[in-house]
Amino acid sequence: MTAETSISESPSRDRRSVWITGVEIIALLALFFVYAADPPPAVNEAHYLVKAKNFWDPTFCSQDLFASSGKAHTTFYWTFGALTQVVSLEATAWVGRLIGWSMLAIGLVRCCRSLSLPAFSSLGVATLWLVGIEHGNLAGEWVVGGIEAKVPAYAMVLMGIAEIARRNWSRGWIWFGGASAFHVLTGGWAVVAGAIAFGVTEKWFRSPDQPPARFFSVGLFIGGALALFGLLPAIQLTLGATAEESVLAAKIYSYMRIRHHLLPGDFPLHWFVRHGVLAGALVMLVWRGRPTANERRVIWIGAGALMIAGCGLIVGALPAVMPDLAAKLLRYYWFRLSDAIVPLVLALWLMRLVVTTQPAGRAGVGRVLATVTLLAAAGMFIHSATQRNRIGVPPSTSHRLLGVALDADAEQQQRSHRDWVAVCDWVRIAMPPEEIFLTPRHQQTFKWYSSRAEVANWKDVPQDATSLLRWQKRFDDIFPKRMGVVSFNSMRVPIRYSRLREYRERYGVRFMIVDNRIATKRVPLVKVYPAAGQQNETYSVYELPYD
Repeated sequence: MTAETSISESPSRDRRSVWITGVEIIALLALFFVYAADPPPAVNEAHYLVKAKNFWDPTFCSQDLFASSGKAHTTFYWTFGALTQVVSLEATAWVGRLIGWSMLAIGLVRCCRSLSLPAFSSLGVATLWLVGIEHGNLAGEWVVGGIEAKVPAYAMVLMGIAEIARRNWSRGWIWFGGASAFHVLTGGWAVVAGAIAFGVTEKWFRSPDQPPARFFSVGLFIGGALALFGLLPAIQLTLGATAEESVLAAKIYSYMRIRHHLLPGDFPLHWFVRHGVLAGALVMLVWRGRPTANERRVIWIGAGALMIAGCGLIVGALPAVMPDLAAKLLRYYWFRLSDAIVPLVLALWLMRLVVTTQPAGRAGVGRVLATVTLLAAAGMFIHSATQRNRIGVPPSTSHRLLGVALDADAEQQQRSHRDWVAVCDWVRIAMPPEEIFLTPRHQQTFKWYSSRAEVANWKDVPQDATSLLRWQKRFDDIFPKRMGVVSFNSMRVPIRYSRLREYRERYGVRFMIVDNRIATKRVPLVKVYPAAGQQNETYSVYELPYD
């Protein structure tokens, strides 16, 4: 072959590589769609996109405490939230998912390429990764689902890992900085894990013929500048509150509202067991594995994430002796990165064993075990996707998430969902935009469907200290003091004329939406919906009494 022939074939190979990569990304998008294409809003979409719409249009739900409170994820609101001004919230969710999932797919393909895995191996990695997160997390983390700030943040973390695997530390810090701009904790913990990987691999495993890498590189400072877009809004949320109010807000957040993600003492035992299995596998990989240089850097990022989680367990033991300090520290989501990255590292390693070309000896045994694990993960993936899609209602209105009538079948859930959308549509059409409502405690999508404000609900908790304290006072005022597991008794609103008149005066609320499955059949108030010619078996709207 002549040099001229070699040069002429090179562009052809490049074009073929681009086509293969494009098809692989589309295949990953299809995989994500099968796994997470629930009708919007997903678990947090009503939370994030309502706030994003208010960010661009302050008149939207302007009377709502949550929607108008401090904005923590301004980069997400500024970018993805712009869609809310031209399309509906539902369309925004679908476009946002497509963008977020595409970013994740590109990042995953780049990670696989950085470890020299063959084309389309990312499909196996994605399957193992998603199953590992779903069935092996410690604190309830997820990555592929509805669109919110952490989705593009994790995509940029994947981009950064791919660069670090190739020892491009400077570029890796830039990507992690971009992740921090979208979600400061996701990107910030990635920087910490990356720093641990840098310290270990550059000190102990650098080849003698390699020049030393610079930690304080140009990329680190660029990444730090990008991170300010996420850090400064987060800092701003702490302003305007006294030290006492900040501590109280932290206690409400860490010990009451988000304890299921933050407080290790509140985690079920089997959560520790399942994540412990993944952690043990990663420790064995660090101790006994024989990775390449690229793989070692990725493995130590996973080990760094595991170390951060270990620190979180220590912090989780502090509430008994230092409750104020512990409440503040627990707000940093110590287990988030471990939940997402440890399964990723193991998925990449298992896929490397699956595609190995050495069938004999220890490598052959490892390949068999990895293949069996991949097949088992594929079965769990299919089962999970089937279960998620069989109900046919958005996750945020499913009975499992809301904690009501858990034995209801798909038809019952679809009927109650239709009734909920119907009552919200009536509110949106019949009521002025500045109206504010009392709503059932267990719902979290009233603003999404009605475009109207509400006094308070359990899901939509503000993040700035001042608004958080106001939310807690409102919630305790409207609902029973007992918090925690949602039950029918904890969803009741007191039907006492004196209290309802106080709500009308205190919050400017004139109407109350009642779940007929919870309230008594004969509520002693004036019913305004459903009226003549209208039907709604599940929900009714009543006017509050007045002097």
